[in-house]
Amino acid sequence: MERVNSESGSDWEEGEGPDTEVTCPPQDQPHWRNVSAFWLLGLCNNFAYVVMLSAAHDILRTETNETVTVNVTNSSSSRYDCNQISTAAVLLADILPTLFIKFTAPFYIHLIPYNYRVSLCIVTAAGSFLIVSYSTQITVSLLGVVFASVSSGLGEVTFLSLTSYFHSNVVSYWSSGTGGAGILGALSYLGLTEVGLSPRNSLLVMLTIPVLLLISYFFLLLHPPSLPRWTRPTSPSRPRAPDHQPLIAGQSHDTTGGVFILGLSEKWNIIKSLLRYMIPLSIVYFAEYFINQGLFELIYFPDISMSHSEQYRWYQMLYQAGVFVSRSSLRCVTIRRIWILSLLQLCNAIFLLVGVSYLFLPSLGLPVIFLIILFEGLLGGAAYVNTFNNISLESKAEHKEFSLTAACVSDTLGISISGAIAIPVHNYFCGLR
Repeated sequence: MERVNSESGSDWEEGEGPDTEVTCPPQDQPHWRNVSAFWLLGLCNNFAYVVMLSAAHDILRTETNETVTVNVTNSSSSRYDCNQISTAAVLLADILPTLFIKFTAPFYIHLIPYNYRVSLCIVTAAGSFLIVSYSTQITVSLLGVVFASVSSGLGEVTFLSLTSYFHSNVVSYWSSGTGGAGILGALSYLGLTEVGLSPRNSLLVMLTIPVLLLISYFFLLLHPPSLPRWTRPTSPSRPRAPDHQPLIAGQSHDTTGGVFILGLSEKWNIIKSLLRYMIPLSIVYFAEYFINQGLFELIYFPDISMSHSEQYRWYQMLYQAGVFVSRSSLRCVTIRRIWILSLLQLCNAIFLLVGVSYLFLPSLGLPVIFLIILFEGLLGGAAYVNTFNNISLESKAEHKEFSLTAACVSDTLGISISGAIAIPVHNYFCGLR
């Protein structure tokens, strides 16, 4: 009898053919190389995205003369210290390509083998750092941000669907890695600029991240034999172990091992069953990114030693610290009612919006604002990891990969809407005299 280790990616034993009975040994824990790889994949996938948001305030202050950084503000005529362009412009450049990828991916992503997808993620991530670091114009910098968005969006769709080939626990490691990208990305950019490196050189240092992504996927991860790495999946010629069945974007399997594609009506029924998780997750991300890219820049303490740009970087770092802690908390705390998190995040957004409107936040003190931002990050990370954990546990095996791929549009949709709303809000406040 053949035994297939779903975590080691071992090949079929010699001499065993398509009529061999397939069994999988029970496993309580995934292989250490796979959990390490998925943590690093999460870290590398979100790193460029996070850094671009952390650098948003600097990107929008870049002038055509690359040797001079000019503080372009309306402080002389407005009650707020504002860039002429909202940081939400960077957010939209960082999220709209991702939104397009996630909306369309369930219908074509299964046609692209995994190795090609990951290779494109690596190239676009490296390109984003190079373009932004050498750019001397805002429009070119935003193009670099678009590259980061393509890398992150394609990577999230790819790696979340990839988890269906492995032990279910790898979802929590992936999520923790994405949280790690938040804190390490924001902290590394803050730290490098604080010690004297220019934003350009700080971004060049981060070219090590695409290299780490390459190593994590191609050399550290143990690929199961059924994973379509360089060729498109075809109908299997022999039975596969349950953990090795390719569930690419809406594929199901008949009892003989053949593959048939889910119809549109069946896909729609699956999506409808996911709405109880997708809608609350969208609300959570709408509220928190409205805060991050619409209000952070307007929460300014003028009479302290930190400059406005430094304050903005600290806000981003603390937010990402909260995200990292909560995305890594799945083994300690699980949450089923995601709507509670969305309600709390909306309360955060409303409170800070009122605070910005009436300019009473500085009277609360910087530590209080830091705590609110940390709490915001905790809510966002908890919503993300628990949403995908619940979907992974509740989905049928033959629907799991499609469900994870379809649901990952939720956070991106919320972020996109928040970015579109944050720009007129920014313009309104910065126009007040």
